[in-house]
Amino acid sequence: MEEVSCDLCKNKFKRKLSQISYSENHYCSSTCYNKAKRLGVYTKCANCHEPIYKTLKAVKISKNKKFFCSRQCNNIVLGQIYSRHNHPNWKGGEYSYKEYMNKQKVKKDCAMCNISIKSVLVVHHIDKNRKNNNLGNLIWLCRNCHFLVHHYQEESNKLKICLEQIA
Repeated sequence: MEEVSCDLCKNKFKRKLSQISYSENHYCSSTCYNKAKRLGVYTKCANCHEPIYKTLKAVKISKNKKFFCSRQCNNIVLGQIYSRHNHPNWKGGEYSYKEYMNKQKVKKDCAMCNISIKSVLVVHHIDKNRKNNNLGNLIWLCRNCHFLVHHYQEESNKLKICLEQIA
């Protein structure tokens, strides 16, 4: 038995002469062997700068090229980047129209077809101005009627007639 050093961690260990001549690389354990065969890269956590391993696929598909050692580090950094105005779903901090209508206890029926299935009802702005959230400017429409009102002028005219009959 000859003493050789591990190609990865440099620890000394004993190996048979036949094994030494058979292999180009020598590893003291399966852990060192598996670490040496990795094809990815070591990088630092974007928050705490701890070294982390990432596969080449993970590096390739990453959009922002920021990597994290844990979910907590991810939430800290991305929470700062995508907070409020920077978040793609930010609507200006205004309240939800649906919640407002629920609080006012307006009858939940589509103004055009009278469907009362709550899961398909949405709030429509009559003047199509999302900033105008007066109760007189908001009505319930089902998703189908809402689409039709926004995309077809004759349906929009039908809605105006329905609103005149209600008022």
